[in-house]
Amino acid sequence: MARNKHPEQTVKLILDTASRLFLQKGYDKTTLQDIIDATKLSKGAIYHHFASKEAILIAVADRMGEHNTAVLAEIRDRKGLTGAEKVREMFRTAMRLSFQGGIVHMLPFLIENPKFMALQIQSILNEAAPYYALPILREGIADGSIRADYPEQLAEVLLLLSDLWLHPIFRPSTPEQVRARCAFYNQLTRQYGFELLDQDIIDTMVDLCRS
Repeated sequence: MARNKHPEQTVKLILDTASRLFLQKGYDKTTLQDIIDATKLSKGAIYHHFASKEAILIAVADRMGEHNTAVLAEIRDRKGLTGAEKVREMFRTAMRLSFQGGIVHMLPFLIENPKFMALQIQSILNEAAPYYALPILREGIADGSIRADYPEQLAEVLLLLSDLWLHPIFRPSTPEQVRARCAFYNQLTRQYGFELLDQDIIDTMVDLCRS
């Protein structure tokens, strides 16, 4: 059999097609055969790169995550903002990205996958907290806009709470419970000199929990 000289193009085709189908039909109603038919690839070509539809879903989510981290890196490195202003901008942007159509419709299926949840926690602790949140917190401590004695631990806790505990898709709740958790989260962060959840984000989270 001829060797695929451009495997990265094949992977991109599979992920682009799967993303579109997952959004159009839903993850459950999209079959591997649908992906095969839409890409016009052989079954062997698909299985050469992905062992299952579930593996494709995780890869799609990972790719979305790579785009999101690029956005967060721009905020981290932006000039002219205090640390407190940067941390507010970073968290609000991160929450809005997580509410976008693509990832939010896939999350209910992803959170049922133990591998994805383990990867999500590892990503927070090993990448997002030390490389994005922590530098901003330290910058805020240096410029006086943030008060924190344990910035490393604060970075981890803020991300774990916002990405897993606070998100209405990860933890289905009533609108009242969502609003109460948001109020607590803002109360928690206020002691460090900033408040992360504005009314627009809170209203969006309430709408998500209703849907």
